[in-house]
Amino acid sequence: MVDPPTGTLTFLFADIEGSTRLLGDLGDRYAGMLADYRRLFRAALERWHGYEIDTAGDGIFAAFRRAGDAMSMAVEAQCAFAQHPWPEGATLRVRMGLHTGEPLIIGSEYVGMDVHRAARIGAVAHGGQIILSEATHALVENDLPRDVTLRDLGAYRLKDLLRPEHLFQVMHPVLPGTFPSLRSLDARSHNLPIQLTSFIGREREIGEIKRLLGTTRLLTITGAGGSGKTRVGLQVAAEVLETFQDGVWLVELAGLTDPVLVPQMVASALSVPEQPNRPVTETLVGYLRSRSSLLVFDNCEHLLSACASLSNVLLQACPNLRILATSREALGVPGETTWRVPPLSMPDLQRLPPLTQMMRYEAVRLFVERSASRQPGFSITDNNAPAVVQVCQHLDGIPLAIELAAGRARVLTVKQIAARLGDRFRLLTGGGRTTLPRHQTLRAAMDWSHDLLSEAQRALWRRLSVFIGGCALEAAEAVCSGEHVKETDVLDVLSQLVDKSLVIAETHDGEARYRLLETVREYGRERLVEAGEDGVVRTRHRDWYLRLAEQGERGLQGPEQSSWLERLETEHDNLRAALEWSNSDPAAAEPGLRLAGALYWFWWMGGYWSEGRRLLEGALAQSSEAPPSTLPKALRGAANLAWHQGDYEQALTICEHGLAVSADVGDREHTAWLLMNLGIVAMRQGKSARALELFQDSLMLGRELGQKVIISQALAQFGHLARRSGDYRKAASFFEDSLAMSREAGNTRLIAYVLRSMGMIALRQEDYAAANAFYSESLRLCQEVRDRWVIEECLEGLAAVTSALGNDRQAARLFGAAEALHYLLGRRRLPSDQTAYDERVGSTRARLGNSAFAVAWAEGRAMTLQQAMESALDPLRDET
Repeated sequence: MVDPPTGTLTFLFADIEGSTRLLGDLGDRYAGMLADYRRLFRAALERWHGYEIDTAGDGIFAAFRRAGDAMSMAVEAQCAFAQHPWPEGATLRVRMGLHTGEPLIIGSEYVGMDVHRAARIGAVAHGGQIILSEATHALVENDLPRDVTLRDLGAYRLKDLLRPEHLFQVMHPVLPGTFPSLRSLDARSHNLPIQLTSFIGREREIGEIKRLLGTTRLLTITGAGGSGKTRVGLQVAAEVLETFQDGVWLVELAGLTDPVLVPQMVASALSVPEQPNRPVTETLVGYLRSRSSLLVFDNCEHLLSACASLSNVLLQACPNLRILATSREALGVPGETTWRVPPLSMPDLQRLPPLTQMMRYEAVRLFVERSASRQPGFSITDNNAPAVVQVCQHLDGIPLAIELAAGRARVLTVKQIAARLGDRFRLLTGGGRTTLPRHQTLRAAMDWSHDLLSEAQRALWRRLSVFIGGCALEAAEAVCSGEHVKETDVLDVLSQLVDKSLVIAETHDGEARYRLLETVREYGRERLVEAGEDGVVRTRHRDWYLRLAEQGERGLQGPEQSSWLERLETEHDNLRAALEWSNSDPAAAEPGLRLAGALYWFWWMGGYWSEGRRLLEGALAQSSEAPPSTLPKALRGAANLAWHQGDYEQALTICEHGLAVSADVGDREHTAWLLMNLGIVAMRQGKSARALELFQDSLMLGRELGQKVIISQALAQFGHLARRSGDYRKAASFFEDSLAMSREAGNTRLIAYVLRSMGMIALRQEDYAAANAFYSESLRLCQEVRDRWVIEECLEGLAAVTSALGNDRQAARLFGAAEALHYLLGRRRLPSDQTAYDERVGSTRARLGNSAFAVAWAEGRAMTLQQAMESALDPLRDET
């Protein structure tokens, strides 16, 4: 076949698994083995009309006009490999991936998203395995060759960080049918985000960074804004995922302005809750000390000191931890290795290579692929190749600048793009380019892109810059409309900015969200200040998120609690920014207090105790200019967070101050809550009579106000007082009344809390069936609300029930899982509870034996929170 096939094609990527090891084992004999492999592959390729595109080492890339031919060829080749007499002591295992799509063709080279997908599918397979994409599966499933069947493997995220791909395995009697899990992003725990575009080039650089990560524990990727630091870091993280037993975790710092919150951001990324009376950094050390993990600190340049300090502490205390950072400058930590992102590779404009080789240059490939994604049919030709290279050279191979330029391919020819860039650079530099710093080059590219926009597009861009982490359409309409942009026009203008690659559109939990790349956002912020709109737009932003927080406050008390937790988590960076803006202006004390008070429940339920306390106290410090009526809610929140952290003296001080203010303003609802907080503190300090009096006062106010949540909470506290005194019958009665009121209120978190308490009573009374039912129902509800305190006590309670029923191995496993969470939370049991706990664990160990108990305990401690809950709710699954 002379001419490469065109149109819709099926690609096949194949390579030898463990080729480096084979080379070491076989020595000189490896060359003969490689020759036989290629001969067998090409014989099958010829029989099934395939086209060999490229060969690199032991990898072969081929294309087919028919998907069925590609699959048949793969099966025939694998059967030939399986039956061939390879050298003694050696087994050849070839992995294959197939995907169907429509590529771009430049000369004899195939490029585009579909080529990337085919390569990534091949990379997740194991030797001897043939994997099909969903697109290929759809074409072959109704016309399978004899003896061939397909196995549905489910959806997997490939290492290109794009959307999940539904994969299928080709089955044949001659070929092995059972393989380990695919080498996908799902094989290890991580929080790496889905990307909207393919990762282009950088193969050599990725290999170098991976090598460096094997020799250093802190590697910082540096470079100017827009040079691709974040994307390179994410791709490296995806490719080394298998190396880290306990996962890879991205910590996004771009939206953070307060250095104090860096440890909390890391804890949030790891889902590590705060512990009372324990610094977050110390909690992180405890969590990471024995784990093999990679932390990716992204965008550290504005938080250098905080990132450096935390990195130094974590690396010294956690021997199996590595940190990959991205920053415009090094962190300055002892032992740090820095690696600067180079420009994308480009051809020499004076000595252009043949068109068939042009796509081997990364900058050209990026421009062409991004242009083609916006202008279908776009390709590099002999006519426009010089202009493409000129654009890439003008922009010094900076990825973001090239993507911005490619965004103009819909409305300008490449020659027009090159000409306008050239004019703009001459204008900015007075005719000389040689001394132009790259960050000025990037700014010039954005200046150029900005100047080509309409007034409405410019206005929307700069106003969108107040959002951190993106926004929903409704927020953009409310905050960004005004002069030049009517509210009804925001969607159209937003779509135009998406088309120009200035705004990224993505879907989060079924809702469209829009965000700016960080460099684009920084540029927009400068323009917002220049336009004199900063104060007005940030105030609108604050007001929008104040309304959202107050809606969320109500939502967190009702049946939509779980969805509101997720929504507020998504908007957390915006909420922080809104509160920061309020706290910077004494004249905005009232909305600041309202916002902080409304967020209390979210901070408490999300585990942001230290941050919530600090922000509440910051808002209260501005309260001299605020109406007294705004104080009680914020004081209640600050008091609650204080006693949760074990700071009882501060909680008492805040509560007493709050009661004085409530008395002045007549806020009876928050008076009830403050009385309850005082009662809880008294109960924890062993002052039962005083606690009873305070709970009675709180209950009376709750009933007068008809507040079901207050009534339920007060009844539950009576139950805990009775439980602590050993009156379990009385405690159970209070909890039953509290549960009924919680269900009437529709408060999922409170229902789970009370059910957990009822489980504790049933367990003390040795009613194991009832205890199991209460704990299990509570734990199921906790899968929605993620209350870690309740989860830990449910796991511990179900472990005790399981032990009492004779399943000691499962009990030990659950005790281990509960203990891991108990340690993270930094909780202390009451003496009576500790005694009962020690007896249950001891009896389980005695029956199971020290060795078997230790194994099961370790299995439990190694579980994720979700795995522990699933194991507790389905114990038989772990026995199979």
